[in-house]
Amino acid sequence: MFSRPRRLVAVYATALATALLLIAPGAPAAAATPDRFGFAYIKDPTVPAWTPLPAPYQFGSWVPGPLATGGKIATGRFLVRFPNIAFGSRGNVHVTAVARDGRFCEIVRWYASAPDEVIDVQCFKPGGGPADTPFTVLWNVNSGVLPAGAGGYASVQAISGLVGQSYNSSGGAVTVTGVAVGVYLVRFNGVGTPAGLSGDIQVTAQQPNAQPRRCKILRWGASGSDVLAYVTCHDPATGAALNSDFTASFHRERSVYAAFAPPKYFGYIAQPGGGTTNYQYPLGVGANGIGSLGIGVYEVKYPVLHQKETHAQVTAFGDGPSYCTIRDLWTDNLGDALLPVACFDNAGLPVNSGLTASFSSSI
Repeated sequence: MFSRPRRLVAVYATALATALLLIAPGAPAAAATPDRFGFAYIKDPTVPAWTPLPAPYQFGSWVPGPLATGGKIATGRFLVRFPNIAFGSRGNVHVTAVARDGRFCEIVRWYASAPDEVIDVQCFKPGGGPADTPFTVLWNVNSGVLPAGAGGYASVQAISGLVGQSYNSSGGAVTVTGVAVGVYLVRFNGVGTPAGLSGDIQVTAQQPNAQPRRCKILRWGASGSDVLAYVTCHDPATGAALNSDFTASFHRERSVYAAFAPPKYFGYIAQPGGGTTNYQYPLGVGANGIGSLGIGVYEVKYPVLHQKETHAQVTAFGDGPSYCTIRDLWTDNLGDALLPVACFDNAGLPVNSGLTASFSSSI
């Protein structure tokens, strides 16, 4: 079980003191993953296709000039188009709702449309009714093996409880094992550290028929350099555990979209944490802070990370059907990124929850 969050002032003071002790870590070596990627923020989920998405919150591997665009196709249903980086249904996708009232989002599918990569997203209100909702979205596709000292990244798309596709920067396997209704053990081989818990995990439900689902981290641990994550999925109508497709990814000393150098401004934090689950570049282990602003409301502080285009993803962590969203769009406080997070019970009421939160810039 995890302890109650400390107040902001105490937490930030501790985090910054730790950062001063651990500043100037050894840099992970740059390497070629990801092959292609894009991220964006959908501020207005009611715009028609293909409306340009907010420029300060979109970036990708396309040649500068064209913009990521999107548009509503039904209530709560939105298509995002990343230009000139199509790679079909390969890769990994994550989405996080930006809402303070319990709305949430899932992936329907992703695919190539001529030269562009299109992400199909469905969002809901508490209980599972479709609802237009702002959200963040990330897609990346990877290949190759990272050298020692370059961090680690792995991802998986689980379909019907089996591995639909996966990537692992260690060259090892990613496996998915069903252990109970709606509960799966995901093993990312060789991307962690023998020292114990490290890095960050993000999980997103996927439903190709757009039926409402939510997925989260139930438990998280390490076995040697393997990372083990129990993923649990729920029926938003009842809160009961329910089988679902999902995506899951792990990143250690790399950005949430797998890249490093660039970006040289990225970070992640887990609550409850431990090991090196609180990390950022350039300040190192322990530099980020998280504090409570009330029941189910948190603020994550990432010192010096608000640089150029920025992106965030959040996943709930712990027992039961609780879930977390980005409460409001993050802000820039003299270069520090302040990320508000809200967590809810199945009825959409505020509740304290564990969480993982990852933040990245484009540079």
